Amino acid sequence: MKTSKRTLGIAGLAVLMAMGSAQAEVNWDRVGDRIDNRLDVRGERINDRLDQRGGRINDRLDHRGERVNNRLDHLSDRAADNGKYRLSNRLDRKGNRIEHRLDRKGNRIEHRLDRKGNRVEHRLDRKGNRINHRLDRRA
Repeated sequence: MKTSKRTLGIAGLAVLMAMGSAQAEVNWDRVGDRIDNRLDVRGERINDRLDQRGGRINDRLDHRGERVNNRLDHLSDRAADNGKYRLSNRLDRKGNRIEHRLDRKGNRIEHRLDRKGNRVEHRLDRKGNRINHRLDRRA
């Protein structure tokens, strides 16, 4: 039904404008929520990817440290069999130090990537919230 401003009158125009405003508010709310949700999902994906990457790097470094330590233990055993006990002890200590150092390095890398992922996720979450609030105020 087509209506004009004259036939509606002041009260009718106010009701029509309020209906339009309510509909616009609903539309902006939906748009803001969708943007906010997309940014949340993107942040979670980035965070998960960085967590996985940090875990893989840490696992590789742990494995490498174990291999080096096992190799040096083997050499230490051979040195002990030949009566070279000082060399054997030095090789044992060196293997343990290398394994421990690589383990710490892997943990540091993993924690750094975790913090980076959390920062990215938090930043995208805040950005989505700001956009959503702006659209709410606009509506």
